[in-house]
Parts: sequence; structure tokens; C-alpha cells
Amino acid sequence: MRVSRRAVLRAVAGGGAAGAGAVALDGLVITPNRLDVSRHVIGSGGYGPADPATAARGDVRVAHVSDLHLRAIGAREEAVLGALADLAPDVIAITGDSLDAPAGAGPLGEFLAACPAAAARLAILGNWEYKAGMADDRLRRLHERHGFELLVDRSVVLRLHGHDVRVTGLDDLCHGSPDAVAALGTAEPGPAHLILAHCPATRDTLRLPPGHAADAILSGHTHGGQVSPAGVCLLTPYGSGRYVAGWYAGAAAPMFVSRGIGTSLLPVRLGAAPELAVIDWRLGRG
Repeated sequence: MRVSRRAVLRAVAGGGAAGAGAVALDGLVITPNRLDVSRHVIGSGGYGPADPATAARGDVRVAHVSDLHLRAIGAREEAVLGALADLAPDVIAITGDSLDAPAGAGPLGEFLAACPAAAARLAILGNWEYKAGMADDRLRRLHERHGFELLVDRSVVLRLHGHDVRVTGLDDLCHGSPDAVAALGTAEPGPAHLILAHCPATRDTLRLPPGHAADAILSGHTHGGQVSPAGVCLLTPYGSGRYVAGWYAGAAAPMFVSRGIGTSLLPVRLGAAPELAVIDWRLGRG
């Protein structure tokens, strides 16, 4: 059933003080501090959500962390760190908007230091790193100090469980210059390729060199609308394009858009709970 934005707003307005209080409690306290761990598969056999009751671990497990917007390490961030430890991923991929301001560098360092060990720990930039004036060597050094590699239009090949997999990290669409051709350089094409791009609208202009097709793109940025009463997304930020959350198919590479962890501008989430995505990458025998 489709619900119009106008109907949602009328329902909220007509609910009176009690309804407004319940909505405020949900938006300010309950939903922002709830963590959904969503499970997905990519690679041989297709892509999409996985049934957590029956899904088997893939050849490579990727934990997708997006939009932390760190101001402090609280219960929500501790829940993310606990889930990461339980999931034991091979790759931790942080897809931008990790902080809002230079003061977030301290909490970000704490978070990175507390992340569990993984074969590869990677990160990319989002629009807020640029807005904070932190999209420079300071942020790169911060990541490196805690065992993370910051990919800005760069590609790395990882050897994981007998497989070579390529991960390409693109610059932010809103304030940077994402360039997949520069990121891949003279790299030889391979059978397994994952792209990290903060803004999902990057997909609409992405031009990959011949032979470098991607198994999937992982994005964030939208927060799933952040305020989406009754599941109706009221607004997404510039750089979202037509994307809100979940999987998107079509002629381009399949893309998963995470609702992310933190909040932007206002400390409110409604109908769009924080999300830690786990992707089991099925590579077949190689």
C-alpha cells in the first residue's frame, strides 16, 4: 500500500499531544539507538538480501559501516563494535561521513582503534569530511595510525582465503572528483571487484574501464531518509539521486545503499533505524 507524504503529515498532526509525544520519543530515543544488522549476498548466484536463518558465510565477509557522524562513543557505537566483533568480517569497509567536525577526530580514532582485527580495514571519504575541512592528510594519518587504509580514487587487491579480490574506493561526489579510471589505473581486470562510493548518485555517472565490471557498489549518505514516518521518505540529501535504501538493480552494477549509523543536522531518526550491513561475497572456486 502506498502512503502519500501528505497523508502521513495529516496523521501525525491529527494525533494530538499524545501522538506527538510518542513520535518524539521514537524519533529521539528509540529508533536512533536501535541497530539493525542486515545480511546480504553478492557474487556467484546473484545478489540481494539473505535470510539470516539460513545464510551461510561466503568466501569473503564484508562489514559495511556508513555514516557514523561521530561526536562521541556511546551505546549506539558500542553496539556497532560489538556486532563487528561477533561477525568476524574479513573486510571492514567504512563508506564516509565518519565525522561532522574536526572535534569528531578524537571519537573517530577511538572507534577505529576499537574495531576488531580484520584482514583488510578500509575507508573512503564522504561529503561531511569535506565540510569539516578534514579531507586531507590528517584524516589519512588518523586512519593509518589505527590500521585502516583510506582509499580516495584508489584501488587495492586483497588476497583473502585463496582469492584475489579488488576493492575500489571513490572520492565523494558532492565535494570531490570521483574517477574510477584513475582509481583503477593500469590494474589488470580480475573476477571479483567491489566499489565503495559514499553518494549513491555516483552510480549514475560511473564509467568503469573495460574488463573492470563490479560485483556490487556499497554506498550510504541517505540515512534511509533519516525521518521516514510510516516508511515514507520525506527528504534525502543532494547526491542521493533516486536512491534511498536497500538494493538497486539495472544496467549498472548492483548497488546496496545503507541507512548508516548516525544522524546528520538533527539527532533524530524515525522509520529509518541505524544499519550495519554484512555482505557475504561468494566467489566460487578459484
